[in-house]
Amino acid sequence: MTAKIAYDDVEVGTELPAHSVAVTRATLVQYAGASGDFNPIHWNEKFAKEVGLPDVIAHGMFTMAQAIRVVTDWTGDPGAVVEYGVRFTRPVVVPNDEQGATVEITGKVAAKLDDNTVRVDLTATSAGQKVLGMSRAVVRLG
Repeated sequence: MTAKIAYDDVEVGTELPAHSVAVTRATLVQYAGASGDFNPIHWNEKFAKEVGLPDVIAHGMFTMAQAIRVVTDWTGDPGAVVEYGVRFTRPVVVPNDEQGATVEITGKVAAKLDDNTVRVDLTATSAGQKVLGMSRAVVRLG
């Protein structure tokens, strides 16, 4: 499979379609089962508060995975991602209600590189605060 986006059709500043993710406590339990990360800060409100957190928080790797979906949805090929990294700046706090939390992700082509690759800078926010910093992906386009 190759990226459905052509390198020549992309300019610096091109905005990727935004993505919004609802995160509930049930989502976190499902992710814990899939990832094997059963740290109680992700499901036990009492424990999370005892260690100084405001409430249960989403797994950092879950948040990171949701952010890169903006890129993989845009390219149509997860294999097009050559490099990806983030810094975790703030946790995604997930209240114990039906709404939970929402993570909003946007992406923009920040640079055209060699070998048909581009750098995409991602922004992920929750409750009006940036939750990932230096979120960047290098992507090989068609």
